[in-house]
This record gives sequence, C-alpha cells and structure tokens, in this order.
Amino acid sequence: MTITFDASKLLDEVGCAILLALQQNARIPFSELGRQVGLSAPAVAERVRRLEDTGIIQAYRAQVDPAALGFGLQAYIRLSIRYGRCEMFTADIGKMPSILSAERVTGEDCYVLRVAVRDVAHLEATINSLNSYGEPVTSLILSAAGGYRPLMPLPSL
Repeated sequence: MTITFDASKLLDEVGCAILLALQQNARIPFSELGRQVGLSAPAVAERVRRLEDTGIIQAYRAQVDPAALGFGLQAYIRLSIRYGRCEMFTADIGKMPSILSAERVTGEDCYVLRVAVRDVAHLEATINSLNSYGEPVTSLILSAAGGYRPLMPLPSL
C-alpha cells in the first residue's frame, strides 16, 4: 500500500519554515527546529519525514570549499555535442571527477558544465577530454556574489 501526501498541504507556513531552517543547517536537532517553528520534536520529525517521502527534500549534503580540497580553479564550460556523441557523453560523465554538474540546456549549446580543477594545466586536460564529444567554450569563475540561497516555494497567486 502506497501512502501519498498532498505536497501543497506540507508547504504551509510551518512547512516552509522547516524547509528554510533545514536548508540553512541540515544538522539542526529536531528539538531546536521545533522551538523555531512552534512544534514538538516528534511533530517536526513527522513533518520532515513527510517532506522526504514526497520528494520535496531529496538529500542532505555537506557543502565543502573546493579550494580547501586543492581545487583552486572553477569554470563553466558550455559544450555543443557533436551529432551522435550525446549518449557517449552521458555514459562517460560519471567517469569525469572534475565535473561538478552537467545541465542539459536549450539553445546553441547542449550542456553547461561546472568544473573544479587544481590549476590551469588540469583545466586544459579537462577541456581536451571534452573535445572528443563536441566544442567546449570555457569561462573561469572569478568570484560568486550572494552565496548559497535556500529555495522556497513560489507564493500562490
């Protein structure tokens, strides 16, 4: 028997406050989260479980500093895939540890990749490895403005 929940009911004022708090600190204890949103720890735990069960909360991760791990450069690479190479690229992408994300996009490019590399030589090797799939165009990331932003549901009209 599959239990389904109406996601909109979970995203009331309390549900949104829970989402915001967890996105700011996923390690917050349920007792503290309950104090912030006005619920008991067991009630908060149940709400969080429902948010997980519906897929609204998909995962919990640690955000790390790439530079602290030796990845001194980050870049975006726009990639136009050559005809017949898309399946090969999607199959091989998991073997490319320097690629942090690969979003399929519309327009002239097929993918926008975010990469983290040690240095310019590592970036060049990464670009060279992409040449067999298509035409890469690279932009170095100099800095990021605004930092991490939590995602909240759109207000209903």
